Amino acid sequence: MKQIIHYKFLLTFTLTLLVVSGCKKDFLAVQPPDQINGELVWQNPALAQAFVTDIYNGLSLGGFPEQMLSSVSDESLFTHPNRGIDLVNASTINPTTLGWVDDSWSYNLMYNRIRACNITIEMLSGTDNTISNQSLKDQLLGEAHFLRAYFYQQLLRYHGGVPLVTKSYALDDDFAIKRSTYEECINLIVKDCDDAIVLLTGKTLPSGRTSSLAAKALKSRVLLYAASDLHDIPTAKSKSALISGYANPELLGYLTGDRTARWKAAQDAAKAVIDAGTGYKLNLSAKVNADEGRVNYKSIAMGGGSKAPGIDASAASELILGRYFIDLSDLRYGRANGPNGYHNWAGNTPVGLLVDDYEMADGTAFSWTNPAQKSAPYQNRDPRLYATVLYDGAGWKPRDKVSGNVDPANQIQTGEYDLLEGSNAITFKGLDTRGSSIENWNGSWTGYYTQKFIDPDPNIVDANQPQFVPWPFFRYTEAVLNYVEASIELNQLPDALLWLNRVRFRAGMPAVTLSSQTALRDLYRHERRIEMAYEEQRYHDTRRWMIAAETLGRKTTYIKITGKFKPGKTMSAPYHYDPAVYDYSYTPTVETAQENRRWDDKIYFRPFSRDEINRNKELRQNPGY
Repeated sequence: MKQIIHYKFLLTFTLTLLVVSGCKKDFLAVQPPDQINGELVWQNPALAQAFVTDIYNGLSLGGFPEQMLSSVSDESLFTHPNRGIDLVNASTINPTTLGWVDDSWSYNLMYNRIRACNITIEMLSGTDNTISNQSLKDQLLGEAHFLRAYFYQQLLRYHGGVPLVTKSYALDDDFAIKRSTYEECINLIVKDCDDAIVLLTGKTLPSGRTSSLAAKALKSRVLLYAASDLHDIPTAKSKSALISGYANPELLGYLTGDRTARWKAAQDAAKAVIDAGTGYKLNLSAKVNADEGRVNYKSIAMGGGSKAPGIDASAASELILGRYFIDLSDLRYGRANGPNGYHNWAGNTPVGLLVDDYEMADGTAFSWTNPAQKSAPYQNRDPRLYATVLYDGAGWKPRDKVSGNVDPANQIQTGEYDLLEGSNAITFKGLDTRGSSIENWNGSWTGYYTQKFIDPDPNIVDANQPQFVPWPFFRYTEAVLNYVEASIELNQLPDALLWLNRVRFRAGMPAVTLSSQTALRDLYRHERRIEMAYEEQRYHDTRRWMIAAETLGRKTTYIKITGKFKPGKTMSAPYHYDPAVYDYSYTPTVETAQENRRWDDKIYFRPFSRDEINRNKELRQNPGY
């Protein structure tokens, strides 16, 4: 979605190229030439649309900032130090040192956008506007209700219950507001979603704007969270002494009530999305082949838009709400995360813990204790691995387009290998390592790189690629997985298996046939981890399931790779991966030099800043801070 105009608060609306005609004696009293009085906005359909369009800028870059949410989970490691992510992962954040905070969930920025939503709702629901087009008014109101629900959802899943503000405060209003309970926040978000669903039904909006289906998807997510362990206070107290001792647990979840009913509400909301949407290739009765599974998954990540061979444009049907970008230099995901041997920055690199969790192609678990698997760890794995991760020996784009003719094989090199230099044997450090001869300071620490959202088109150089791939705020499969989870918790296992296997079939993975609720829950959580990797799900999932101590709290694992000449075999530069010449060894390594991760239960909820507490004396702090 293009940034069209910018909104300044206190009811001034900034526009460019507004012409003020004529010079008069009272020229000192004229409206500033770059502003329009706020009340006039709601008398002009174009200005009202522009006002609402600007609220979408509160979505920021979606999940595509340089520092990604994946790097405060067990998906990736942020390569560059002193950005605050390490403080979150070490559980050392506090009200005066918040660590990394992104614009897409910043406390102050969310409330700025909520205020704009409140203004829209007030003005279009009142009598001060003269917009006669009822369809347009309904559309703008529906968008405002959806966006307010989305921003409150962001605040809720990071902080727990927050002050609910549903009017546009003036400067002389009292800003001391108590936190609403978790249940009250859920109720408002659900009501806003329901209002948006009604108002947007039958409306067709441009790509990048919301829809009734997106409102249903948001409702599905919110109700799933509401039913989860972290927000069922009796359950949360049994799992966390910190939460058990907190004086205001109603701010964190439901104290009482029928949890089964909450799971049923979550199931119904997810089914509403399934019934209203289309998804992508989720009607299969058997698995596709491995190559098709890889292409299916990569096509979804591309939003159907890549021109790379094999990418299916119809995969765009999977996307319910995406953020589309114009050519802005700070939106080059490939540059920020691609291999340093291609002059990229290696920003959020997959950790071994994620790579190890991809199953074998036959559905069995991968294990480093299996000699055959250890000797060839990247063979015969879940096809989604090959659409998500770049590993040693993986084929990639033509390197000579950016790094010179140093790698005719165009393969990722993250190891150290024997190599002949003249008549001497040397240890060659791969082109994508931190000892690279191309660029060493931006190399991966983990031995892996991500490729999920990087366009595989060989004609596109990552370092110069504008980010045209949309960020998936909501996609159809999330709702399918929400439905599976709720069905498992309701012990409706056949229906859960039906939809879970449809997701696996599309990816080229075999069916599962578990009959135990506990076993199916574990497998589902694994499947959600793999399917939704790098999509800002894992950080929230592990917290709401209250499994963060054994997942996010683990030390990160890297992979160290060496290639030694087989007896009688040699290779001269340029190096390329060749198991006929080399004996490769792969050593998973726990490394704490870059980050020393440690879980503390206070990280289940982020703190309110000291400044915010000082501004609002009614704001009660979260547990552990």
